[in-house]
Amino acid sequence: MIFESPSLKLKEYNEMKITAQEENGLRILLHLAMSEKSQGETIPEISEKVGLTQANVAKLCRIMRLADFITSTRGNAGGYLLARDAELIELNKVLSVLGGRLFDDDFCEVRSGFSDCCDLEADCSVRSLWQILQNAVDAALKNMTLGDLATSRHGTLNRITPVQQLDFPSKS
Repeated sequence: MIFESPSLKLKEYNEMKITAQEENGLRILLHLAMSEKSQGETIPEISEKVGLTQANVAKLCRIMRLADFITSTRGNAGGYLLARDAELIELNKVLSVLGGRLFDDDFCEVRSGFSDCCDLEADCSVRSLWQILQNAVDAALKNMTLGDLATSRHGTLNRITPVQQLDFPSKS
């Protein structure tokens, strides 16, 4: 049963939140992986195909170029291409570059509020929750590549590990 309050409405469905930068970066990479242009694609071409502003495409292409996911060539015949085969571009690394991890080891140190340290630091169930979620994301993305996305049909990826099969810490 969902708790309802006049001032607070909770959604009755589950949704995963990912950043626009992660989503849009993946869309650009997927577009480049599926492109048949050997010369590469220009920022205006990518912008038109993926439905993003040229400024946003330029920003994301710069991030992904610096991370060695794509290469760029200047000039009239220039454009952006994948830096290597799509099967060699790991999705966990792409998402890490575009948005970072859900939970890093220094998570509690940088989110301690007004104190020098978190008041729950010794026995923190919130930290455990973030660790479990990060482990689930890592397990789902383990060994998944851009090539898997490029060859998937109807949104199905055969390499995803269902959450029910993940190895969560046992309750003691």
